[in-house]
Amino acid sequence: MTGEHGGRSILLVEDNPVDLDLALRAFARRGPDRRIEVARDGEEALAYIRRWEQGHPPPALVLLDIKLPRVNGLEVLRQLKSHPRFGCIPVVMLTTSGEDADVGQAYELGANSYIIKPVNFARFIEVTEQIEQYWCLLNALPN
Repeated sequence: MTGEHGGRSILLVEDNPVDLDLALRAFARRGPDRRIEVARDGEEALAYIRRWEQGHPPPALVLLDIKLPRVNGLEVLRQLKSHPRFGCIPVVMLTTSGEDADVGQAYELGANSYIIKPVNFARFIEVTEQIEQYWCLLNALPN
């Protein structure tokens, strides 16, 4: 196991252009070192699993919205967490939904964390910094 994943990317699965822009700006403020890959719907997110199977390096973390077009975030979570090789990748649900049913189902499907998106940009930046700090720098993952 290794504790530092500084070179590994974050896969951000987000369809809302405003939230996507906020997240990308927030991560850019942290520095240019972190590579952010983007999937704009659930189908694009699932395509990443096929890329990883073909040798594309998997991310240190997946930030996953629930309400996505084509394939919803909970189905993406289910497929990712049931994958024999990539099920250990941490998945943080980053969503506007605070519904108890969504929170409960996300954890039942294996989410590692559930964060309701802050609407305030300054608070959003704080949250993304904390996410990156913990999941990408402190958290140990298998190689």
